[in-house]
Amino acid sequence: MTATIAALSSGAGKAGVAVVRLSGPAVGAALRQIAGGAPTPRMAALRRLRGAAGEEIDRALVLFLPGPASFTGEDVAEFHVHGGRAVIAALIDTLTAIPGIRLAEPGEFTRRAVENGKLDLTAAEGIADLVEAETAGQRRQALRQAGGALERAASAWRAELTRALALLEAEIDFPDEEDVPALFAVATATATRLVGEVEAALAGAARGERLREGARIVIAGPPNAGKSTLLNALARRDVAIVSAIPGTTRDTIEVHLDLDGYPATLIDTAGLRQTEDPVEAIGVARALDRAGSADLVVWLSPADAPADPPDLAVPLLRVATKRDRIDSPPQRCDLAISALTGAGLETLTDRLAQAARAALEGGEAALVTRARHRRELEAMAVHLGRVAAADAATPVEFAAEDLRLAVRAIGRLTGSVDIDEIYDVIFRQFCIGK
Repeated sequence: MTATIAALSSGAGKAGVAVVRLSGPAVGAALRQIAGGAPTPRMAALRRLRGAAGEEIDRALVLFLPGPASFTGEDVAEFHVHGGRAVIAALIDTLTAIPGIRLAEPGEFTRRAVENGKLDLTAAEGIADLVEAETAGQRRQALRQAGGALERAASAWRAELTRALALLEAEIDFPDEEDVPALFAVATATATRLVGEVEAALAGAARGERLREGARIVIAGPPNAGKSTLLNALARRDVAIVSAIPGTTRDTIEVHLDLDGYPATLIDTAGLRQTEDPVEAIGVARALDRAGSADLVVWLSPADAPADPPDLAVPLLRVATKRDRIDSPPQRCDLAISALTGAGLETLTDRLAQAARAALEGGEAALVTRARHRRELEAMAVHLGRVAAADAATPVEFAAEDLRLAVRAIGRLTGSVDIDEIYDVIFRQFCIGK
């Protein structure tokens, strides 16, 4: 018998209300023992929760959601209790003392929903992204994924590929029929059209993955240009050591920001200069590497000692720092700021938000939001491309096998084939209780 799992599904720590969730075959027994019986399905009831010795744990709202019409597809119960640590601990201890009930593993509730056919794997990943979303853009993308945007496209592709595969198998089984050659042409035409749709989805993959992670904005410049000071000012806390000693920053320091609803990772780097210090030289090399792969490089140099940036094939924003030291900003800059007085910081923040928006938007909403999605669709596109390029000399069996492999790639994408090792990787990233 499948174990019944229990976990705190709301946030850890003290709160006004905490939600403890149960899922599995022992839900009914737990409700009888703790809450005096199951309430009317899908209707909240106020109950006194009691421990094994009869002592009162709390007065709580109790919900009973019989399977299969529940999130996991199993019988589910929720206990909405007061959010004190002692209340939560007593309830969890009482539940897990009941035979057949144990603590849930990370992501186990959602994994059961996938395994019981309530969700596909891409929707489950959307739920994980929704839990982790920190900006409005991430929230919107996660909602689309959790709502089945990629799953609907994958289901349509699977249906068409299944029909095309049936045509090729008919040709294999009945090679002497007069209409068989026409079936091969229909199958290759289907593959040609679908490979275009898959490649269109892949075209937005980088944007979808980047929105999950955030735009990369690198702060670069010579030593003592004010890079760490600017990082602290934008983060509104002290995250980097600020010193008058050149070369203080040796490694990259990252801060995650919400720029007008778009996620961004702001990266402070070592000052760029020639150095004999081997440790500082490593920091300089890392700074150049991060700058070369950034969505935007904010090149800082003091207003009273402007410096030219290295050649970089990425968008560049020249910013003069220490604006308060001179009467007018240098001509070789896009804007001038002063972390001391705050002058120009609001304008700089607006420019960073524009850069994040430009890096993360463009065209239709991305279907592909993870590297895993991209890998499976790339494999699918390869197999479809072979079928689309097939001609009269191509053995029908080869084309049919490529279609089967394309269908299998869709199965790995949505989780409809046996991919337990992928499940383990994905659901370990969930929080416990989800």
